Amino acid sequence: MSPKTTRTVSMFLANSQELLAKQNLPRIVKCLQQLSEEDIWWRPNSASNSIGNLVLHLSGNVRQWIVSGLGGAEFRRERDREFAEHGPIRREVLGKQLRETVRDACRVLAQLSDDSLSRKYDIQGFHVTGLDAVFHVTEHFGYHSGQIIYITKLKRAQDLKFTHLPVIKPAIKKAGAG
Repeated sequence: MSPKTTRTVSMFLANSQELLAKQNLPRIVKCLQQLSEEDIWWRPNSASNSIGNLVLHLSGNVRQWIVSGLGGAEFRRERDREFAEHGPIRREVLGKQLRETVRDACRVLAQLSDDSLSRKYDIQGFHVTGLDAVFHVTEHFGYHSGQIIYITKLKRAQDLKFTHLPVIKPAIKKAGAG
C-alpha cells in the first residue's frame, strides 16, 4: 500500500478486493461447477445472456477497468464478442480466466493510493476517477454474480446456500424486568 493512503481508502480497497475475490468469485465458480456445459451456455431467450457470456463479460470488464484502466496493462477488448459467444468454452477455461482476471485486479487494487483514486482516467469512453472505476467494477461484478446465481437456481432448482446469516440468540429477560 502506498504511504499516501488513508485508513479509509485502505478499507475501501480491501473491501473491494474482498467483494471480488472472496465473495462473488467463489460463488460464480461454484455455479460453474454445478452446471453442465450445456446449461452454462443456455439462454432463456435471444435478448438474454448465458452464464458463459456473463463470465466472459466480467473478465473483459474487470480487465478493462481495473487491470488496464487503473493498472496500465495493455489490453484490447472486444466487448460485443463477449455477448455473441455461444460456446462451448469449457467451465474450467471460463473459471480460470475469471480467477486470473480477479487476481490481477486485486494486485492493482492493492497498489492504489489516495492520489490514484482521485485522478481522472479515460476508460471505455468514460472520464472517471479511480474511485468511480473501482466502485463501478465491484457493483457491476456483484450485479452479474446475482444473475449467474439466479440462472443456476433456475437450472438446478435448489438453494445454493450462499447466504449465511448470523445466529441471533433471543434476549433473556432479567428477573423483575418489565
